[in-house]
Formats: sequence, C-alpha cells, structure tokens
Amino acid sequence: MLVGVVVHPTRPQAAETADMVSRICAEHGAASQALNVWQDEQSPADVLARMAQRPQLVVTIGGDGTLLRGLAVAVEADAPVLGVKAGRVGFLTPFAATDLPRVLGAALTGRAPIQERMLLTLRASRPLQVPPELRTLLRYGRGPDPVPPVPRPGTPDEVGWGVPLGLSALNDVVFEKLGRDRQTSVAVYLSGRLFATYSADGVMVASPTGSTAYSFAAGGPVLSPRLNALVFTPVAPHMAFNRSMVTAPDEPVGVQVLPRSGQVAVVVDGRVHGILDPGDWAAVYPARRRAKLIVADVDDFFGRLRDQFSLADAPAARADTDSQPPLLVYRPDLPIPEDLQHLHLPAQESDPAPCT
Repeated sequence: MLVGVVVHPTRPQAAETADMVSRICAEHGAASQALNVWQDEQSPADVLARMAQRPQLVVTIGGDGTLLRGLAVAVEADAPVLGVKAGRVGFLTPFAATDLPRVLGAALTGRAPIQERMLLTLRASRPLQVPPELRTLLRYGRGPDPVPPVPRPGTPDEVGWGVPLGLSALNDVVFEKLGRDRQTSVAVYLSGRLFATYSADGVMVASPTGSTAYSFAAGGPVLSPRLNALVFTPVAPHMAFNRSMVTAPDEPVGVQVLPRSGQVAVVVDGRVHGILDPGDWAAVYPARRRAKLIVADVDDFFGRLRDQFSLADAPAARADTDSQPPLLVYRPDLPIPEDLQHLHLPAQESDPAPCT
C-alpha cells in the first residue's frame, strides 16, 4: 500500500507527526510519500502525475485547510483521507497524533470506519481561468486596477448546459466580489428558476460538511454532515431578505452575473479558480463522486460542535443546573428497542469499539 502524506509546511509538530506516520507505515509494510499540494496553480492530477502510483490512503497533518488540499488529491485517486489535527480549527480533523498508532494501523489493515461525504461540483458558461494581471491582486490584496469587463453572452441558447469544470468542493463554492469598491450583483436560480437578485459581498453554496465553515460565519445554519443537501447563503447582502436557503441535492443553485456587476471571483474550498464577468453564469450541484473520510469509532459531530463553541456552558443555563452538569449522552444502558434500531444513536462507554 502507498500512503500519501500532506504536511502543513509551517508547523514544527506537523513534521514530527509525519515522521511518526512513516514509522507506522513501515511497521505495516506500507510505503509513504510526501505530497506537495501547496502550489496554487497545480491540479490534483498534476500532483498524482509526479508519483510512481496512486496512493490508496492519504494522511493530512495540519488543520482543516490542509485536509481540504489533501482531499482534492484523494478524490482524484479514489482514496480515503485520515486527518490528523495540528492546527487551530479541526471540524474535519478528529484525530490527534497520539491516536495514530491505533487509527493509522486500523486504516492500513482496512479496519478503520469510513464515512462518505457529499462533494460539490459546478458547470459554467465558459472555462474558468485567473487572468495573469489579477494574480498579484488576489494574492496580496493590491495591484493594478482590473480592466473593465465586457459583458459576455450568457443565455441558455448561447451557452447550452455549460462547461463541466472538473472541480470538487467538500466545503463550499463562493462567488465573491473582486474589488472593494464594487459589489457582486447576481441573479440566483434554484432548480433553474429565478429566486432572487442580490447585490452583496458574495454568495455561496455549501455542502452539509461546509455548513460549519464560511456559511456558518455568514449566518447560515449548521447541518449534519450525514445529510445530502445544498445550503445557499448570501454574504452581507444589500436587501432585507438575508436568509439562507436549504435545497435538496437534485435542486442545483445557479448564479448569473448581472450586466453592471463588477467581476466575480469563483472560490472553491478557499482557492480562487477563476473570474466571472458580467453575463457569465455558473451552477453548483452534488458531484457523482463522494469524499471518503476516516472517522472515529463513534463520530461525534455534535459533540465537537458543542465543545468548539462551549455550548453546554451558557451562564444563564448553568445557574439552573443545581451544580450537576447535564449528561453528555442521554440514553439508557439497555438494549435498543426494535423500533429505534434504525436511528443514529450515541454510543455508551460500554459499547464495543470496532476499531481496536
């Protein structure tokens, strides 16, 4: 087995953890190889082309941003991802370095639990690219003023169903303004029908996994990552209706840039992939492929959410607990009744762990 390893380049503890990964792989007769995913211009296919073979497992060591970069390569290789936390934010990286002997050993022998997550992809009215004169602006926030765009043809009769872009997003696809002095003005279509027009800093489409990322910061709802749904959220819209919309997976979200809008950057999982001009459109929908994430024996998403935001420690509620904190798991230590066995219920400490 070949294990690809993605390491955050600026955290010393990440390099130490990478050495541990190499040792554990060697103990199990597996090879490990570092994956350089930090060049913005390269594609996942470019990364794989430099390897002797495709990895059967990808281990990322860092935060959620590191996992997202490694995941793009893993999806291309149809490999699962094991995220090890060495960063500040860790919704997607449930494991610590101390978990590696157990978890990586289980992954190398095919015993680690894998959870599939919905990915987003998109089509656009033309292929996307970042103009060379805008790279400095996008990277450093300053540079030459962009040339005023010429509106492009964008009607269905002119562009058909659009160009499949071959991009995958685990978290979100964001359409955001390119300059501070120009808003993003777009028409948003749900299932092919006009829903609303927005003048805003941006609009985004998030997956359930990405509902705790940018969409959450913009006021969107938190969805269980086990759902299949799309979350549309406007960012600082200049209108009274600023609510998010949750659509079914077969209800795509389309965006067309209005004629007098400024240029719009298309950001996929935090990386700029191109620019839309007035008249251009793009549609976001679930990808056929799914991400494969190695999870803990009991994947406690809501517990991580509770701890991340100290939700069980609200001062007003704490005053009414009578010095007895609420139970972390609310279920009896009894066999599950037949009419409840189809539910995703929390595990008790007495329940056997499958990954040992």
